[in-house]
Amino acid sequence: MSNNSFSAKDTDLSALFIGDKAENGQLYKDLLGKLVDEHLGWRQNYMPQDKPMISAEQQTSPEFQGTVNNMKDVLDELSARLRSQSVPWHNAGRYWGHMNSETLMPAILAYNYAMLWNGNNVAYESSPATSQMEEEVGLEFATLMGYTNGWGHIVADGSLANLEGLWYARNIKSLPFAMKAVDPTIVVGKTDWELSNMSTKEIMDLVEANGDKIDEIKAKSARGGKDLDKLGKWLVPQTKHYSWLKAADIIGIGLDQVIPVPVDSNYRMDINELEKIVRELASTETPILGVIGVIGSTEEGSVDGINEIAELRNKLVKEGIYFYFHVDAAYGAYGRAILLDEDNKLIPYKDLQSKFAEYNVFTEEENLVSEHTYNAYAAFPEAESVTIDPHKMGYIPYSAGGIAIQDMRMRDVISYFATYVFEKGADIPALLGAYILEGSKAGATAESVWAAHKTLPLNVTGYGKLVGASIEGARRFYNQASYVTGSIYGNEYLTSHTDFAIPDYGNSPFKFVNNLGVTEEGWEEAGKVTVLRAAVMTPYMNKEENFDYFAPKIKQAMQEKLEAIYEDRK
Repeated sequence: MSNNSFSAKDTDLSALFIGDKAENGQLYKDLLGKLVDEHLGWRQNYMPQDKPMISAEQQTSPEFQGTVNNMKDVLDELSARLRSQSVPWHNAGRYWGHMNSETLMPAILAYNYAMLWNGNNVAYESSPATSQMEEEVGLEFATLMGYTNGWGHIVADGSLANLEGLWYARNIKSLPFAMKAVDPTIVVGKTDWELSNMSTKEIMDLVEANGDKIDEIKAKSARGGKDLDKLGKWLVPQTKHYSWLKAADIIGIGLDQVIPVPVDSNYRMDINELEKIVRELASTETPILGVIGVIGSTEEGSVDGINEIAELRNKLVKEGIYFYFHVDAAYGAYGRAILLDEDNKLIPYKDLQSKFAEYNVFTEEENLVSEHTYNAYAAFPEAESVTIDPHKMGYIPYSAGGIAIQDMRMRDVISYFATYVFEKGADIPALLGAYILEGSKAGATAESVWAAHKTLPLNVTGYGKLVGASIEGARRFYNQASYVTGSIYGNEYLTSHTDFAIPDYGNSPFKFVNNLGVTEEGWEEAGKVTVLRAAVMTPYMNKEENFDYFAPKIKQAMQEKLEAIYEDRK
């Protein structure tokens, strides 16, 4: 039972993690033991009249004991390999590498516990508790994105969520042509170019109005596999995740339909270049299937101008040009929580600092959210779908991706019904499996995300404080860096690195290297710049005293690495 007297203002993030040095280790063990005992008691008390299937005599047999000892040996080897070969992602101030960090204790405990029940969330009758939790989480995803009639669900990761986003776009954009094939009166008077540029809302309204023909229409849609290349181009920023190429391959539109849009010197999609490409395609009546905006690109952590893309689409609509809009916010979607008030409403930008102070979001009284980032997040409701990864900024164990859609009706364009799992016409969440890409899926993931959201609400009172800690820690880390070489434990500090090369980025990195003294001729000769990539997600480095402990050592490590690199290249 929840403690109703608890105030979100009093949330102490340090109580929600096992801790760098297992400071809350005993708390974790106590809570896990309690949960395990409750599960074991449930087993013992279910149909208590049934006889035990494993007898005491069998448990004392040499074969039984030998099997137990063998299992212990396997687990000992497992422990040894994990302890010696795992990345210390949990570390407070030494791991600054990939999008991974200390995960929330309530999420871990929920995952541990739910595995004992072995729920399969594809069908309600298999796992009613965790299926309901996933339904609740999906609606929370939609609320986080600002959708008023939206829906969402958990997937394995961002790549599958991106694939599902393209699946929605492909099927939706093909429906007007399918309607024309089934019943021309539905779209009477529209040219093929006009059919290619109908808005998602207009298409969904027609689907709803012709529900008795939906199965026939879907059979004539892109689902049938015809003319997929005629649906148009899929525009992605140069900073795209490689999953978009996979998605175009799998979904059948083909890699030739994917067009990279140049980015500016901040690695954000260049909105002028986007408009130029769209207009060039429209001049030959080549449709635009969709446009992708990225919030938290993998290599650069950049934030595209989602509001600018939305504004461009609104302008183009008046000229008869429309494209599906998806936001790939696998990394950054949870960041929107810091901008939502206690009622999950967007906080005006001018009021952010006072609201941050009220809930102790930052240790210092300041606003670390730029107006550009705020405007990008504010425009999320304009997009038809958004990718969100709880296992990144949600601080939840792998694997936990997610997707939210703007209009719940969109589910109908990708649905399939298998009678042995779910029945068409049944109540949600019994139908979850009909509306998603995956089949059998872990109930433990849903319970893990659900527990995290209940502990930390998806607004400034909860996740806002956790995201704020990450932002402030990143600010403190700025300009502190070290490269990784050799074995994992041979380095005091762990980060990652990547290349910004001309074939992928064009000349967008030149402004950066030019500020460091590299000439245009030198840039063109090198063709790339190798940079440190740090994903600062530690929840501990927001506090100045914690960061100050590591800062001199980080500087020393950076100096030693750079001197070694210089000597190697002399």
